[in-house]
Amino acid sequence: MKNKTLAAWLAFAGGPLGLHRFYLFGMWDTLGWLLPVPTALGFYGIERVQKYGLDDVASWWLIPLAGFTFAACALNAIVYALMTPEVWNRKFNPSANEEAPAGQTGWLTIGAIVCALLIGATVLMSSIVFSFQRYFEYQIEEARKISQ
Repeated sequence: MKNKTLAAWLAFAGGPLGLHRFYLFGMWDTLGWLLPVPTALGFYGIERVQKYGLDDVASWWLIPLAGFTFAACALNAIVYALMTPEVWNRKFNPSANEEAPAGQTGWLTIGAIVCALLIGATVLMSSIVFSFQRYFEYQIEEARKISQ
């Protein structure tokens, strides 16, 4: 029996490592094995910023990868938590009754929704702002080079 609350919390807290995919679809899930790649690249981008400073163009592309991965996993947690018990059990517990307790929504499920919405939206907006800020700063520098 796949528990909806556990899947939502795994998607929120361990989603960038693919833990929710392994829980729901097994150890041979391709997406579960691919999810740590953009997360690791994003952390590598943070390391590059610490080493080379904010002028490193590669970090401008790498850091938002982790942010978008975190935000997508938070959205996944919200989708899992908002599934009705019938849909959840039909999809992830096909041999169980549609009203089985594993698909029920409790207070811990609501907590996963609240945390995922709060953190996911913050990370998504921060990633977008970082990306646009770096892009426009780069454009200004290029315009200065052309004008001189």
